[in-house]
Amino acid sequence: MSKKATLETFEALHEALAKDLLKRIREGTATAADLNVARAFLKDNGVDAIPAQGSPVGDLVANLPFASTEDTYTKQ
Repeated sequence: MSKKATLETFEALHEALAKDLLKRIREGTATAADLNVARAFLKDNGVDAIPAQGSPVGDLVANLPFASTEDTYTKQ
């Protein structure tokens, strides 16, 4: 297999995975395992999000059941 064919194959696989994961999430059929694959897929591709107030990520962070760093640590 040529290097070009291998690259095209990987690009097609990458696109197919992204489309399938997005379809499952949008349809509401994604399992916990699917969501974990999507999370890893984004992380592996360097996709980060800053939790801005009022954004979906910000709302998620605001509702996590963990103490904030301000609640956990005291300044010395």
